[in-house]
Amino acid sequence: MAGSPTARRRRLSIELKKLRESHGFTCAQVGEALDWSGSKVNRMETGHGRVQPSDVDALCRFYETDDELREFLKTLARQAKTRGWWQAPGTGVPSWFSVYIGLEQDISTFRQYQCEFLPGLMQTFAYAAELHHATNQLSAEDVERALRVRMERQAMLARPDAPDAWFIVHESTLRNVIGDEVLMREQLERMLEAMELPSVTLQVLPFNAGSYPATGSFTMLGFPDPEDPDIVYRDGITDAIYLEGEDDVREYTRAFDKLRAAAASPRHSAQLIKSVVKEYAR
Repeated sequence: MAGSPTARRRRLSIELKKLRESHGFTCAQVGEALDWSGSKVNRMETGHGRVQPSDVDALCRFYETDDELREFLKTLARQAKTRGWWQAPGTGVPSWFSVYIGLEQDISTFRQYQCEFLPGLMQTFAYAAELHHATNQLSAEDVERALRVRMERQAMLARPDAPDAWFIVHESTLRNVIGDEVLMREQLERMLEAMELPSVTLQVLPFNAGSYPATGSFTMLGFPDPEDPDIVYRDGITDAIYLEGEDDVREYTRAFDKLRAAAASPRHSAQLIKSVVKEYAR
């Protein structure tokens, strides 16, 4: 069973939708049978709002599921109501990003392309602080809390059960000076350390790579349970989008594979990063 509340909520939504569709009902028909609105059924299947175990019980009895499945789904509903460590009051994490962190806790594979900034899971405290201060969206206290959450997230790469993490960064991210050259040198050295982790692969897409998919930065999250489909995540200044459709995931997977083919090998990427570190040390 998925571990974080967010992943449990997502799994519950997927299972409820599968049950309805397997019986050939519309949301409106289920709602009418249970004296609910069709929109309530839809919200339960799309993960918008909390689902009560009593509602899950009513749905399962309507669909005539066996006791084992009913109890499993009710357990998911109960556990989805808990808070993750990143959702504690005052963590400085916006609600739209809190969803992403919750999903990130349960991934088995991680694929990310960054063409603007270096990966958040490899950022030093100082580098991340510069980015937060540049947006000027949070108070000083909230920035400090948000930075602590980011540092905590990075621990996932060193866990015994760490996800298989593959990063591709454009060469411009190495040369885009955030803060000053001392900060950048320390940041790139931190990246080189992360590349030594057995779970991490990193490639640099050099300036002379030629043509490649012009996708913008994106992240792909994969989950250990085949019932939980992969997700493509893209964020902006105030919101984010999550793509779960098979066509979307397939196209982003294809784009990532092309980026991976165009990028320098991990060994040559490390050499390139070291050469930039030397430039910053002059």
